[in-house]
Amino acid sequence: MRIAIVQLGCPKNLVDGEWMAGRLVRAGHDLGGIDEAEAAIVNTCGFIDAAKEESVQVILELAGRKREGRLRLLVVAGCMVQRYRDELRREIPEIDGFIPLNAVGDVVRLLQEPDLNVPVTPDVALGDAGDARVLATPSHWAYLKIAEGCDNPCTFCAIPSFRGALRSRPPQDLLREAAALAESGVRELILIAQDTTDYGRDLGLENGTARLLEELDGVGGLEWIRLLYAYPNRVTGRLLEAMARSRKVVPYLDLPLQHSHPEILKAMGRGGGAESFLRLLERARAALPGLAVRTSMIVGFPGEKRRHFLHLADFLKEARLDHVGVFAYSREENTAAHGLGDPVDPRTKARRRDALMEVQQEISLSLNEARVGKTLPVMVDGVCEETEHLLQGRLAVQAPEIDGRVLINDGFAQPGTLAKVRISEAHPYDLVGGIL
Repeated sequence: MRIAIVQLGCPKNLVDGEWMAGRLVRAGHDLGGIDEAEAAIVNTCGFIDAAKEESVQVILELAGRKREGRLRLLVVAGCMVQRYRDELRREIPEIDGFIPLNAVGDVVRLLQEPDLNVPVTPDVALGDAGDARVLATPSHWAYLKIAEGCDNPCTFCAIPSFRGALRSRPPQDLLREAAALAESGVRELILIAQDTTDYGRDLGLENGTARLLEELDGVGGLEWIRLLYAYPNRVTGRLLEAMARSRKVVPYLDLPLQHSHPEILKAMGRGGGAESFLRLLERARAALPGLAVRTSMIVGFPGEKRRHFLHLADFLKEARLDHVGVFAYSREENTAAHGLGDPVDPRTKARRRDALMEVQQEISLSLNEARVGKTLPVMVDGVCEETEHLLQGRLAVQAPEIDGRVLINDGFAQPGTLAKVRISEAHPYDLVGGIL
């Protein structure tokens, strides 16, 4: 069949979709756009309200296409199946079958024999180095999922309820996959998991993430290695040392801090606070010169008062982080925080989110302005998404798809190459420069 896979959600979900695509291609199916497809697989996200709404809208759009006779088969996969399989089956009768996370490896059969009653368990498929993957990313960068599930007690997060407990992939398996990706042309490898800093604990490995980075540093062909989703309480001196010694690990840390006030963090099941976070940032910046830090923050968590929010805004001003995402709290079923209700008014959440982003925009602009006039290595990603007259790329301190870009207005380089770019303009998110 001609199959379209509609990818939604986070990078972890994307890798699940790449594994499904690889198995389908190996079984003789063709992948293509929705307009030419006989069958569609929607790989859904079910993390927060906005993501769930997007997933449902896409399913409904394809259900309409099926009613019009432009689509023969509609299958839904991913996190929404884990959480809302019965509701989806009841409300959207055009759905022919489901592929829960525990059945990703069985995608070929479930496409040929669609099943609306396939069992759903949190035993998510880990994947294997021998699995074929069809990359949904550009050919020069790829994600490497090093673990599945999570043991952290965050009260706002439902992920452990449908992705299960931590299960790490064996180091030798990850090294084989990394080598295969590098051989296929991947130059930037981005490590992902629900918590990358907890990697290997279930395998009895001590300092598992640090040791894995040291091993990956020896994989030929890779230029950059990037670490996402690092739990702040587990960023140890050993990990920072491994990053600093590496030739390929970029000076970049993704630390989802979620808030700064100890009262809110305690209610979130996180612990810590502004003081401990600032000490961590000081240690990390001393160990990794030029370090860029990304974080995500939640506003409007139950019990957040104006003083808590002002504390968070003051923390951002002092921390001067490079990249910040701000989310309004989303009350989720099967979480410890669900019983707290959702007392903060949605308009208050939106105002706080926008105000925090304004604070961060000034910081990001200031940090970017300090780069004007410098010549820096840029990973060229290809033609700009908005205009064919520009190229776009990224500094080592910019992760793809979530951070800003470098817009290249002079010179040319092939995607996947590291070019020397002289920065000429700064904006809150993006930089502009020319290739020397």
